[in-house]
Amino acid sequence: MTARFPDTSPHARLVAPNLHRRGFLRLASAAGLTAALAACGGPSTSGSGASPASSAPADIDYTGVQPAAQVTMWSSNPGSSQAVTQQIIDAFHASQPDIKVNLVTAGKDYEEIAQKFQTAQTGGTLPDLIVLSDVWWFRYYMLGSIVPLDSAIKAVGIETGDYQDQLLADYQYAGGQWALPWARSTPLFYYNKAHWAAAGLPDRAPTTWAEFNEWAPKLQAAGTGVQHAFQLPALAGYAGWTFQNNLWGWGGAWSKDWDVTSDSAESVAAMQFLQDAVYKGRWAGVSSNDSANDLSAGAVSATMSSTGSLVGILKTATFDVGAGPLPGGPAATSPVCPTGGAGLGIPKAIPKENQLAAATFLKFLTSPENTVTFAGATGYMPIRKSADISALVAKAPQSKVAIDQLTVTRTQDRARVFFPGADQEMAKSCANILTQQADVHSEMTALKATLTGIYDQDVKPNL
Repeated sequence: MTARFPDTSPHARLVAPNLHRRGFLRLASAAGLTAALAACGGPSTSGSGASPASSAPADIDYTGVQPAAQVTMWSSNPGSSQAVTQQIIDAFHASQPDIKVNLVTAGKDYEEIAQKFQTAQTGGTLPDLIVLSDVWWFRYYMLGSIVPLDSAIKAVGIETGDYQDQLLADYQYAGGQWALPWARSTPLFYYNKAHWAAAGLPDRAPTTWAEFNEWAPKLQAAGTGVQHAFQLPALAGYAGWTFQNNLWGWGGAWSKDWDVTSDSAESVAAMQFLQDAVYKGRWAGVSSNDSANDLSAGAVSATMSSTGSLVGILKTATFDVGAGPLPGGPAATSPVCPTGGAGLGIPKAIPKENQLAAATFLKFLTSPENTVTFAGATGYMPIRKSADISALVAKAPQSKVAIDQLTVTRTQDRARVFFPGADQEMAKSCANILTQQADVHSEMTALKATLTGIYDQDVKPNL
């Protein structure tokens, strides 16, 4: 196996169980709860001293405010991005002498950085700019822990119209822009071109899962030595994210708006197809760690993995790597691809001077030129429409697949990204279905009850 590429998924892995007991996911304030959270260090949406966000964010007056001379950015370095982020910071320092940016590795993944941010709300030192993954930012919106960026965007002259519309919209709610896109990704279908050739398959990703179901036996019989034609992603990091592709393709979803629909006939059929691929067709396995590494090692013929895995796969694979858009299902072939990854937000409880300095650097960090630099080093998508991607595509033609696929992405189901802890619950249910051969309908029905409970207790009272 090759070295693991940490945190390239939108939700890299389940955190330790003690950090996600249901009591620590509650948003309702309770006496002594803040102290308990600080003691055990678990990220939570429980009261942290900040009032819940209002339905319409108020403008922030930055008139006469001078940017602070120094700010700190907290990152988990998604996609092994520490070096390229520091490179961009150094370029920022060279371009102007007034603001110094300190990069702090605040955790090895999105969960650890969220844990540290939660702890800082109780009296620690807050960052001025923080990485917020797709499944974490909304709980901090509900808590009022992050500032709406609209006023800062105007103050420093950020051209939001040049950001990819789908990626910008992922952080919009109640009339406010709560983060800006940065390390953004979509899932891709990666495959071993040599295995494809050995099986006599066309050099492309399958158009539908039904088509791949026909291809899989040919790959299994091609004499490549693999155990499985396809490797399902590690469930702890990918299940809730990538399986939206299957659910949508079958006409299902984790939820529709705020209503949980995991038990619908369509959603159950989608998960039944995956279970059958593992236990009946036996052409699919389930990664125990990182399916991108499994593919790079030649252990499987294909997988779904993040755009942010692209650079790592290309570095370590000893074969030609193919990449294509995600397959569709019997009900829909487009759009069946979710966006994912992380954006950057600004804490509310820091001085306006720091907010303005953080926004000044955020403008530079996400400029058209720097988004190409970042994408080239990590595999994440360029987030600006005006970015010149010619050199990027020339170096790694596979990167254009994600850029092209972006036009047909779909906003993620609210149950996954807006319900605190829901992603972990989805992963548990998928693990029962795909590694324990549990009854699919029963698991998806139980999941609905769990997710509905999270909504009723954690989300609905705070909207």
